[in-house]
Amino acid sequence: MAQFKGWRKILTVLAFIAPTIIGILIFNIYPILFNTYISFTNRNKFHPNADCSLPLTNILEPTCWDVFKKNAPIGLSEPFRLKEPLFGNYIDLMGQLFTKEVLWAALSVIVCIIPLIISGQVNKHLGKRPERPIPGWAVTALGIALTVLLAFVFNARANLELIGKSGDFLVVNLHSVIYVAICIPLFLLLALSLALLLNVPDLPGRTFFRVALIVPWAASTVAIMMSLVWRFFFQELGTINQLLEAIGLEGKPWLQDPTWAFAVVIIANVWYSYPFFMVTILGALQSIPVELYEAAEVDGASWWRWLTGITLPLIRPAIIPAIVLSSITTFQMFGTVWAITGGGPTRGAGTPGATEMVMVFAYKQVFQTQAYARMGAFAVIMFIVLFGATLYSLRVSRITRGAYE
Repeated sequence: MAQFKGWRKILTVLAFIAPTIIGILIFNIYPILFNTYISFTNRNKFHPNADCSLPLTNILEPTCWDVFKKNAPIGLSEPFRLKEPLFGNYIDLMGQLFTKEVLWAALSVIVCIIPLIISGQVNKHLGKRPERPIPGWAVTALGIALTVLLAFVFNARANLELIGKSGDFLVVNLHSVIYVAICIPLFLLLALSLALLLNVPDLPGRTFFRVALIVPWAASTVAIMMSLVWRFFFQELGTINQLLEAIGLEGKPWLQDPTWAFAVVIIANVWYSYPFFMVTILGALQSIPVELYEAAEVDGASWWRWLTGITLPLIRPAIIPAIVLSSITTFQMFGTVWAITGGGPTRGAGTPGATEMVMVFAYKQVFQTQAYARMGAFAVIMFIVLFGATLYSLRVSRITRGAYE
């Protein structure tokens, strides 16, 4: 009887969690496995799906090739099959990435950024001391100066151009990484400045400004529509050029120039995203005890000392998770980039555009070139890279630490 009760308990639990398990298997596990399989095939617009004239054909494709071969209409391309060589799609994506010249160029670029990494570690070590012998800004400035010097010595620009020509995979990822590396500091700087201003108790119209500054975040729910507005602003006959002409300056073809097009996409994304950081920082600022500032004022601390010694350390637990989350969403940005530039301006046939990020590249592979197998290989590599980056970010930010304590 006790054994029956034990089995009944197990079956009851399974009955409750079965819908979740089935949903995960169908909508998560199966797509991952099937996409991995597709990445090893030659599937594209010339090698279509196998059609067995059965319901749920898209799910049963791997099991109905023999039926397709028997019933295929004359003149129809043969269905997709395993590619030869098996890792051909991955090789095509990587291009010349692992050649001697490109690896040496990548090593040179890494050497250039080593001073920045060292300066960050030095600041982290010095931050644990009661009294810092060297200001943090001085260590950071020295790291930046050494990085610039090494960039000239190793000709970092030429090395980056060589890396960029090695293959589409690295190009679009480099675009996305640069995009994130520029956007996140701008988010933080603008959001921190506005949050500090809105946290002033005697600020006139503080409630109005708090509401007004959150509007871009609300507008991000219709990002495509708002991005079309940004595109109109920077068109050759758009609002920006009309304003420049009104004050006697010559306008530019903003969206046809690679550098300016990239800058326009960054400006639009900063406008969309800073309210998220601003609200997060504002909430963290209001949780800081006022007594700490009063004690610092008694000690004669300057405003900069307040900021670096009290404010930033105490709001860090709120900022780090926001940085991780925003980095992920910015890395996979699609709507804003696609609506404003479409990944362009183009730099030649078969070459990713100047603003072609990871998701834009993926979209084009599926809906324009219909290179499904190549896109599958791209998705597998990105899954591995982002999974590793997520694990590392969890370790650095310690977001989940409280759940296990």
